Amino acid sequence: MSTTGPDSTIGFTTISRTVASLAVGVVHSLERAVVGDGRVRTARSNAWEAVCADRARADQRAELDRLVAELSAARAAARERRELRQPVN
Repeated sequence: MSTTGPDSTIGFTTISRTVASLAVGVVHSLERAVVGDGRVRTARSNAWEAVCADRARADQRAELDRLVAELSAARAAARERRELRQPVN
């Protein structure tokens, strides 16, 4: 059952959707022509790039945590050495 009859008019949203659909088709065709079929971005490649970026951020956080732990340990060791050198009154 169709909700549009022969007397219905085309609305602004219908035109906008049509233009957007055509624009996506043009961009997709242009991307294939410029970069080639093998290098066209896909949902799978986008997801893999996101996974790799998440892993890289996790590695950076782990490295920063390690550096902070080293700095904290060095400060604690320096504080202990200072306390050992000070005479008790």
